[in-house]
Amino acid sequence: QVQLVESGGGLVQPGGSLRLSCAASGSFFSIYDMGWYRQAPGKQRELVASITSGGNTNYVDSVKGRFTISRDNAKSTVYLQMNSLKPEDTAVYYCNAQIRTHWSTGPYNYWGQGTQVTVSS
Repeated sequence: QVQLVESGGGLVQPGGSLRLSCAASGSFFSIYDMGWYRQAPGKQRELVASITSGGNTNYVDSVKGRFTISRDNAKSTVYLQMNSLKPEDTAVYYCNAQIRTHWSTGPYNYWGQGTQVTVSS
């Protein structure tokens, strides 16, 4: 069974930095696009950043220049480096990945359990 396990959230002051990690575990054939979403209280979940298996990246405008998404395909892991954090970045951050568990099926959409990021003084 495939699982996405996140780590790295926490409490940070405005202007600070955090690095989120998300590792895929279990048995799978290949991983395609990976990304990070976030959901703040009372708001819809939004895509923050995504990265293809080839390394092409995409960011929501509000984090451009502050966040960097990267991945290590050998470790089946995606990262989100968050710098110059603002209070409005406070949310639960979810890892997402498109994974093919067998060469003949999928890919299917998988989610991590979520990790809380709180930006506050």
